[in-house]
Amino acid sequence: MKMRVSTSQAASTNLERWFLNPITKIASDIGMDPESIMPIGKFKAKMPLTMMNDSSSNGKLIVVTGITPTPAGEGKTTTVVGLTQSMAKLGHKTIATLREPSLGPIFGIKGGGTGGGKSLVEPQDEVNIHFTGDAHAVGSAHNLLAALTDNIANRGIISDFTPDGITLRRVTDVEERSLRQIVSGLGGKLNGPIRDTGFDIVAASEVMAILALASDLQDLRHRLSNIVVGYKTTGQPVTANDVGAVGSMLSLLRHAIFPNIVQTTEGQPVFIHAGPFGNIAHGCCSVIADKMALNYADYVLTEAGFGADLGFEKFMHIKARLNDLEPHAAVIVATTRALKYHGGISVKELSYPNSDAIKLGSANMKHLISVIKSFGLPVVVAINKFPDDSFDELDLIKSLAYGVGADAAEISDVFSLGGDGAIELAESLVKVTDNKPDVKYMYDLSDSLEDKINSLATKIYNAKGVNYSRSAKKMIKQFTENNWGDLPICMAKTHLSISHNPLLKGCPEGYDFNISDVRASLGAGFIYPLAGNIMTMPGLPSKPRTLDVDSQGNILGL
Repeated sequence: MKMRVSTSQAASTNLERWFLNPITKIASDIGMDPESIMPIGKFKAKMPLTMMNDSSSNGKLIVVTGITPTPAGEGKTTTVVGLTQSMAKLGHKTIATLREPSLGPIFGIKGGGTGGGKSLVEPQDEVNIHFTGDAHAVGSAHNLLAALTDNIANRGIISDFTPDGITLRRVTDVEERSLRQIVSGLGGKLNGPIRDTGFDIVAASEVMAILALASDLQDLRHRLSNIVVGYKTTGQPVTANDVGAVGSMLSLLRHAIFPNIVQTTEGQPVFIHAGPFGNIAHGCCSVIADKMALNYADYVLTEAGFGADLGFEKFMHIKARLNDLEPHAAVIVATTRALKYHGGISVKELSYPNSDAIKLGSANMKHLISVIKSFGLPVVVAINKFPDDSFDELDLIKSLAYGVGADAAEISDVFSLGGDGAIELAESLVKVTDNKPDVKYMYDLSDSLEDKINSLATKIYNAKGVNYSRSAKKMIKQFTENNWGDLPICMAKTHLSISHNPLLKGCPEGYDFNISDVRASLGAGFIYPLAGNIMTMPGLPSKPRTLDVDSQGNILGL
């Protein structure tokens, strides 16, 4: 197997791609019929739903999460890719399942979402920019629904449904704060009526969440039909089915529901499908991708967005619980820099030794390990190594992890070494997945919406209680009267803190968790409260990321 030796973060050039295998070989290596996949170029393909085996799967699912994110970056995707490579070196058939990167963060501050160093998803330039068009299909389907809804309301086709009753916002895949709240329409006969509305980012679209949770085309149709686009003056919800949009939306999504297959820098398969945000939606790749991967692999490593208080919790309560995808174990990624940051050290000083700050910041890791353990899962800590980390500090984190209940803790150096950099970590992971755990949950689906929110606030976010705005209380009452109270909760909150306040680092306690609003995603199948000042449309930073293209057409800057 040929290997790339460069660790450059620039996108692969055509000359560098000599190390990649044709995607038909990647598929064949895991037992797929290469004639059944749908290649898009030489190095990526879609996998039709007919490739889902009917036989029961023997694969083991492992979810990778992290401590609360910091500006230094924790490297969850790099860890997923590197561990996939390491597991393969141990002789295990392994597949990684990841979300599609969103264009908004790519051009914002985050950059590409395909790992780093020698643990990359390839072809990374294509995965990060446009890929197979799934995100565009989601945005098109969502905005078609918005246009059809406006048309129905403006023409008065549904009785008691007026433009003022529309709640559906449009979406775009850029970070644009000026679109958060807008006034649309110019009035008059030729234009729509003037009304307040706004845009969300595509990754926050309910259509994206639905794509990630649908089990097949018929389930996708059913879920799309249940999207609530607004309310009549009588309070009765109006759905996508009511406005006659479902068939047209399905025509735009008929291929987007097929998972995509690419590869790591060492030739292991990676299934990439759907891209819901972890701090707004449920932050996991698709149910279909995970189930298909489990049909072809001994181990499937999947990533949950942001920290364990967000993506992991939502993975468990929304994805795993309702789709027979309970994992065998969880990996939580931590770094010396992240723990120092949560210990009060500024970004500029994170590369300097400071064991006291690591000890103080480990409160964040301790709490999130306890959150994972409360679900009944074994926890392995992956200590993602930076080049200037001291072994004394790495050993300190390992000791702290064991001291707070981790089942294993190992250093991961996959950025520099690829699959060779996490052999001990992979071996520990294999050991803890010998037996399927008895999974527990934080709440019963039959609990009231307030009880579910309170449970998450006190058990996951470490709050003493919950404050609800008047609007939030009103919507909870309305949703309960609509018989939507049995749905799980998908909390929309900052990813920068366990709390709703992004300024509170470490492990905040003794505070009240603030719910500002509550919305319903009936198609996706969850209720999502908005905590604090969370935005469903991010804004660009003061210095957005700049990409470029060289004379050969290769993307630079990813």
